[in-house]
Amino acid sequence: MAKGGERAVDGVEAGAPSLDATLSEDLRQGESRRADRERNAAQSADQQENKRSEDLRRGERRRADRRKAERRRADRRADSEPTTGEQSVDELSAELQAADERARDEQRELYRTLDLALRIGEVVLASGAGTADATATILSVTASAGLRGCEVDITFTSIAISYQAAPDVAPETHMRVVRYRGQDFSRLTAVDQLVRRFARAELTREEASRELARIVSAGPPFPRWSSVIAWGVMAGGATLLLGGGWLITLVAVVTACFIELSNRWFNRQRLPAFYQQVAGAFVATAVALILYAVHAPVKPSLVVAAGIIMLLAGIALTGAVQDAITGYYVTAAARSLEAMLLTGGIIAGVSLGISLGIKLGLPVAIEAQTIQLSNLPVMIGSGALMAVAFAYASYSPLRSLLPIGVVGALGSLVFTLMSRAEFGPAWSTAAAAFVIGLAGYSLGRRSGVPPLVVVVSGTVPLLPGLTIYKGLLELMSLGNLIGIVSLATAVAIGVALASGVILGEYVAQPIRREARRLEDRLAGPRLVGPRRPTRRRTERSRSHRSRRTRGGK
Repeated sequence: MAKGGERAVDGVEAGAPSLDATLSEDLRQGESRRADRERNAAQSADQQENKRSEDLRRGERRRADRRKAERRRADRRADSEPTTGEQSVDELSAELQAADERARDEQRELYRTLDLALRIGEVVLASGAGTADATATILSVTASAGLRGCEVDITFTSIAISYQAAPDVAPETHMRVVRYRGQDFSRLTAVDQLVRRFARAELTREEASRELARIVSAGPPFPRWSSVIAWGVMAGGATLLLGGGWLITLVAVVTACFIELSNRWFNRQRLPAFYQQVAGAFVATAVALILYAVHAPVKPSLVVAAGIIMLLAGIALTGAVQDAITGYYVTAAARSLEAMLLTGGIIAGVSLGISLGIKLGLPVAIEAQTIQLSNLPVMIGSGALMAVAFAYASYSPLRSLLPIGVVGALGSLVFTLMSRAEFGPAWSTAAAAFVIGLAGYSLGRRSGVPPLVVVVSGTVPLLPGLTIYKGLLELMSLGNLIGIVSLATAVAIGVALASGVILGEYVAQPIRREARRLEDRLAGPRLVGPRRPTRRRTERSRSHRSRRTRGGK
């Protein structure tokens, strides 16, 4: 027994060094990781410090150049005017200090003006406005603040402004990255009104900057749950527009609300928008498969079509076509790629659901929709309902809902009549979009919102949801190459929709000399912002005008 106890003690003592060695190794690894983190933090701090130092050196060089110029002017004045004694030296020193202070004030004013213009342009671009609209809005802000001749460069994810005060002075170039995108029409409307008030000299730059910060940091004007319900109402209006009854309309409303809630949860989890589109389209198709399985006395394909329209409504196709038409091809290519990617997510989700239905042996089909004039009141009312619901879901101001409903009804009326006359889906959509663009400009301005809010909401009833589903079904379940033609028709409808709206805006805008000059410069119609920059009245301009008046008398 004694020998056994000794062996046990020896075993414990033998295991102790290995435990100590493990602990020591863990401590060394922890110290190594901590040292790496501290080293990385120090390198990052050094890089930031070097950048700040470089910016300070640049500022000092510019200020030194200005001080030298002021000294040269002061020396020339001193040479032309004979000064003697200690008083002349003091006066010269005071002039140099005052000139240096004025140069610093001018530099700060320039920085603040460019920062305000960049932040306004970020909101406008992130809200889905075209590059021409964002550029013109930025130029309006800078011109109203007294900075003439600014150059603006926009690349979809970034905005750069360059200003050169004189040919022999280095230009100031500032850049801002657009980090978020979304359809918040209340924010876009508020910024549009802010720009107009600033251009009319109703706000100073400091007041405009504070107002912009309040607009950006403010939450949505309506409760979020009401926006979810509005998306459901929009999907219900789509089923009514396509000839569905009250039961399938109720199913579409519930399905759309579930899709919106799930997409918001995915968004909080930072899931990319492509996968959100796939999930939403699959949910809509899965609900249709369930209806097929239980042999419900409804048209299940309308649920899929309503879900596709709901997901297509969030794609900024109008901005992509507007950029292409107005000559901003870089941003047009980026927006088009984004639209193709998001539409591809919808196609992937629907095709996955169709494949699952075929594997399960469900009678997946599509119910033909014939346009009859007897259904014209229902189709017009459904179009108005869809436009208003989308506008409310995108937080449009309440005062804009009535003109949006009128525009949506007009678009549905023209589309129904053109389709009944057998002009084809693409030309019928183009004609309806032209009417929407024509009426949306004047109604938007009269209601105090940008025309973009009215026309984007008014085109929602014309989105090709049923055509996309029909093409996918023909390709996958029937093996029919006609499905490719249906998908090509859907693409043509999308292009006709955006180009028709822009053509209507071209025709609707008034042709004045100042507006025509601005249109020639920006190469396109204006959907956001003032039509032309407004010159702010300064003390110098007012005194010059008063001198001219006195001279005329």
